[in-house]
Amino acid sequence: MAWPLDAALTAALIAVPALLAVVFLVLWVRARGRARLLASEQTASARARVDLELSVAEQGGRLRIIRELHEIALGRVQSIIADAEGARYAAASDPAAAVRAAATIADSGRAAMADMRRVNTLVRESEADVAPQPTLKSTRDLFKVMRDAGLGVSFDEAGEPYELSSGAELAIYRILQEALSNSLKWGGDGTEARVGFTWIGSGLQVRVDDNGIRNAALRKGLDPDFGGAGYTVEDDLRSLTQEITGPGIEEMRERTELFGGVFSASQTAGVGFSVSAVFPALRHHNGVHGVDLTRGGTR
Repeated sequence: MAWPLDAALTAALIAVPALLAVVFLVLWVRARGRARLLASEQTASARARVDLELSVAEQGGRLRIIRELHEIALGRVQSIIADAEGARYAAASDPAAAVRAAATIADSGRAAMADMRRVNTLVRESEADVAPQPTLKSTRDLFKVMRDAGLGVSFDEAGEPYELSSGAELAIYRILQEALSNSLKWGGDGTEARVGFTWIGSGLQVRVDDNGIRNAALRKGLDPDFGGAGYTVEDDLRSLTQEITGPGIEEMRERTELFGGVFSASQTAGVGFSVSAVFPALRHHNGVHGVDLTRGGTR
C-alpha cells in the first residue's frame, strides 16, 4: 500500500522543480524584455538629448551672431548721427563738404540696413525651427481645447473682418488664451464663456464674458441669487469700484496697449468676469506709432 504514495511523492518532487524552472524561465524572459525596452527608451532619450543639445547650441550660435551684427549696426547708426551733425554745421560754410557728408551718410545707412537684414534673416530662420505662432484661425483649436477641459465656449462675430499683421493676431490670440484660462481656473468645470469679435471701421473690440462666479457658487452648493450665499450689496458696490489686478491681467493689458488699444477687466457680482480689449485703429496700427500707412500714397 505504500508504493502508490511513494510514487505520488516522487512525481511531486519531480514536478516541483520543473514548475519552478518554468516560473524562473518566464520571469527571466519578462525581465529580459523589460531590459530591452529600458535600453531602447534610454537610447531614444539619449538621441533626444543630443538633438536638443545640438538645437540649443545652434540657437546659441545664432543669438551670438545676431548680437554681434546688432552691435555693428548700432555703431553704424552712431556714425550716421555724427556725420549728420557734422554736415549740418558744414552746410553753412562749405556746401561741398555737406554734399560729401551726405554721400557718406547714405553709404553708412546702406551698410546698416544690410546688417539689419542679416539679423532679420537669422531671426526668421530661428523662428522657422520652432512651432509656428498661433493666428486668429488658431482660435478654433483654442476653443476646442478649452471645451475639452470643461469650459463652455460660444463665439459671436459682427462686422467685416480684415487682414491683420501676424503680431496683432498673436496678441489677440494670447489675450483670448489668458482670459479663457482664467474663466476655467476661477469658475471651474461647467463655466460658460462668451467670446465676441466686433469689427468696426479700422477698429476691433475683443470681449470675453463668463459666469464663473455663479458656476463656482453652484458647485459649492450655494445659492447664487441675490440675498443668498452667492453675493450681497457689498459685492455689488465692490464690483463697481475695485480694480482687478494680477500677472495675467497685466500681460493682457500690455499686449493690448502695444497695438494702441485700451484694456479693461471687470466683475459682475454674482455672475462672473468680463475682459475687453478695444483697438480703435488696429487696421492701420503698426505697433509703434499708430501711423496709417495706407495714406499718402506710400507704404
